[in-house]
Amino acid sequence: MDIHEYQAKEVLSNFGVAIPQGALAYSPEQAAYRAREMGGERWVVKAQVHAGGRGKAGGVKVCESDVEIQECTEEMFGKKLVTHQTGPEGKGIYRVYVEAAVPIDREIYLGFVLDRSSQRIMIVASGEGGMEIEDISATRPETIVRATVEPAVGLQEFQCREIAFKLGIEAGLVQHLVRTLQGCYRAFTELDATMVEINPLVITGDNRILALDAKMTFDDNALFRHPQISELRDKSQEDPREARAADRGLSYVGLDGNIGCIVNGAGLAMATMDTIKLAGGEPANFLDIGGGATPERVAKAFRLVMSDKNVQAVLVNIFAGINRCDWVAEGVVQALREVQVDVPVIVRLAGTNVSEGQKILAQSGLPLIRATTLNEAAERAVGAWQSDLNQSTKVRAS
Repeated sequence: MDIHEYQAKEVLSNFGVAIPQGALAYSPEQAAYRAREMGGERWVVKAQVHAGGRGKAGGVKVCESDVEIQECTEEMFGKKLVTHQTGPEGKGIYRVYVEAAVPIDREIYLGFVLDRSSQRIMIVASGEGGMEIEDISATRPETIVRATVEPAVGLQEFQCREIAFKLGIEAGLVQHLVRTLQGCYRAFTELDATMVEINPLVITGDNRILALDAKMTFDDNALFRHPQISELRDKSQEDPREARAADRGLSYVGLDGNIGCIVNGAGLAMATMDTIKLAGGEPANFLDIGGGATPERVAKAFRLVMSDKNVQAVLVNIFAGINRCDWVAEGVVQALREVQVDVPVIVRLAGTNVSEGQKILAQSGLPLIRATTLNEAAERAVGAWQSDLNQSTKVRAS
């Protein structure tokens, strides 16, 4: 789960990370009022969306009066901000963060991520802040500093000082950076985050170290332990299909293809998507319905897949280990009788009670296409989609 910049800053500030003065606004008038409350001569207005690259897309503006703030926020509110991370559909702007401008002497990149190869938290830092880490890696790889944290002892002060020295931080500010690094690490571990990124972390003209921007991502599976974080979720920034799936306990990721997938198990779902690609098709989604493929759960999955207007065929691929194929078959039959599905449906069952499951499908009277192997199921799904596409083309031509 992602959160907004202002939320990440509030979270990090509770762990001792220094941030500039700022306030949230939900209207142009409120944004101007926030600036007058803070005082000063210059402010930065930032669109709050779950995406990077806001500055290049016009989502970050420097203003020198409350009138200017009101004018620029009137242009932002209700608009779609399109960046390289949002895709062409963009993200809606419904709130802005007004922040007091600070004199910047230097910008630093700082990130905490899970490194799966070392199975450790890795700190990534660079003296070339204000750029995407991918750009820094491509153009100035020598500036990148990396350090892994031993989970048995946590982040030690000597590691923080080493990072500070490698970044060329002057002696009087080293301890400030140590506090920032340790605050980020504590937030990461105590709140089950999967990423903390501050870009840029700035050194100001009056010798302060401030988080000028911040991003945090959290492990969805650990949110039950942190209700205060779960409450920060903003569904307006999520793919509506993925938000709907999460609310129903389904693991779903929307894609750009046209063959819908209903699978139990993340590994099998990935294999199903790969096999569809090998057969010449494009998967429309990743969908893992989990171990308990009850009729109600299967029906929810069908409704979710069919809510995507691009879906032109549905492939159901279930390996019954904990489940039984006859239960799953009953669920598929019940789901198809409850949910209007007007595209070809291909069902492949394997595992416990597979013969009974196939018999239920055969006796259902529903126009199901059955398959015994994953390759066969993928080929039949692609063939059914292409046949349906060709018929639609002939109808339009006539």
